Amino acid sequence: MSLNKHEAWLTDALLVIDYGSQLTQLIAKRSRKVGVYSQVVAYDSDFSTIDLNAYCAFVISGGPMSVHDADAQGIPPALLASGKPMLFICYGAQRLAHEAGGRVESSQKREFGATLIRLVKPEHPLFCGWQMESKVLMSHSDHIEVLPDAFDALAYTDQGVLAAYAHREKPYYAVQFHPESEDTVHGEALFINFLQTIARAPANWSMPYYLEEEVKVLRERIGDRQVLLGLSGGVDSLVSAAILDRAIGNQLYCVFVDHGLMRANEAQQVRAYVEAHFNLNLIQVNASEQFLSALVGVEDPEAKRKIVGKLFVETFLAVAKEQIQSHHLTFLAQGTIYSDVIESAHGGKSQLIKSHHNVGGLPEELHLELVEPLRYLFKDEVRALGLAMGIDRALVMRHPFPGPGLTIRILGEVKAEYIPILQHADTIMLDELHSAGLYDAVSQAFCVFLPVKSVGVKGDNRSYDYTIGVRMIQSDDFMTGRFAQLPWSVLERIGARIVNEVAHVSRVVYDITNKPPATIEWE
Repeated sequence: MSLNKHEAWLTDALLVIDYGSQLTQLIAKRSRKVGVYSQVVAYDSDFSTIDLNAYCAFVISGGPMSVHDADAQGIPPALLASGKPMLFICYGAQRLAHEAGGRVESSQKREFGATLIRLVKPEHPLFCGWQMESKVLMSHSDHIEVLPDAFDALAYTDQGVLAAYAHREKPYYAVQFHPESEDTVHGEALFINFLQTIARAPANWSMPYYLEEEVKVLRERIGDRQVLLGLSGGVDSLVSAAILDRAIGNQLYCVFVDHGLMRANEAQQVRAYVEAHFNLNLIQVNASEQFLSALVGVEDPEAKRKIVGKLFVETFLAVAKEQIQSHHLTFLAQGTIYSDVIESAHGGKSQLIKSHHNVGGLPEELHLELVEPLRYLFKDEVRALGLAMGIDRALVMRHPFPGPGLTIRILGEVKAEYIPILQHADTIMLDELHSAGLYDAVSQAFCVFLPVKSVGVKGDNRSYDYTIGVRMIQSDDFMTGRFAQLPWSVLERIGARIVNEVAHVSRVVYDITNKPPATIEWE
């Protein structure tokens, strides 16, 4: 496998070898954040088909394995023989020590969370810019007891556990902690040191450059043919539409399926923006009644997800077949992003987190070629690309919104009368965040409709109405998150306005649960 056309115009990329860590994609994101393009492949890839000369360095990720497992996976020999700099993280560090003749032993208890490490070789180029003592994220149940010959220790934890080491002659660098996590204070500095100082990779990855080159690729591939795109209204599909619009204009046909489960007025806002700023062809479908009918009596959240996903595809396909026949369409465009690919275990060994309807191929009955202009971008890069194209910041920087829409923010059965209650409460909450200048300080904020009634007093009358939960999360990577500790005055205004202005609500609660142990969404 060589660099495909999306990457051919980049040199000196980083190749990340995924051993199943849930943090693998953060390694790739750290690399790109410091200007070096990265790609993730599985540990059992056929490395004889990969052009290793196209990469400046390799990273061996962490993972759930132990070197003592019977089926524990080794380090690909081709990488070790390449002579390129290699960074070994967590399991990777243990595996390197094990294969080099050191000793790895099981710890009495798993070490997880913030840990203080102390450098013993602060002059080492891997740790340039670090303090003598620094906080890092640890997550391991084995440790390196005996360091192999030809390696030097670089850092230890405050409990005396080896935290980092390096080979004296070969370009091998290993850390027991996770520098890709935001919880490692100087993690970005370590990646800068490894990629720019040690591997001498140029910092040439940027969204304006990607935009220029990707538009060329799309024009060359599509030519004068026609493209179909499902426009969901989310950031990914909107940016996909924008870059295709720039590349091919009115050769693009967008099908917008309004399922009635978005934020208040969001569908209308997206449609109005597309019609005002793009040259594409927009086909609108109002299917809210069909979606609500299909959800009657359904309480299980996974069942709701499947119903919405299935019905969305069916509705889209019905319209798509008409458009294919009418306009002789050749391509289907999708807003697949790199996180979707990794999470769906297409291109890595990370445990399957959730399925994505836009990963894994095309419906065979469409007989279309697939084009995915965002497939190699992470979400933050998609937003940066949208801003580079001049899309309204309010649309590009919207907080994440689940694919099944409000179905999973209404606990239990989704009833038609619940939707406007939740939309109204959510609008008030977002309005107060914007008024306080805190919207961008919160990574994700939303309301949840709880079909639980409680007693309240409105005026001189007793009320017995529903409860709204407010959830606000601060997170850099959404792998972990902390509830937002907003000023009490802001929370008080949100609660007071929702109770006073939203009919059938008598109580507002604030979710103070972090992730983990909770997930960000309630369902």
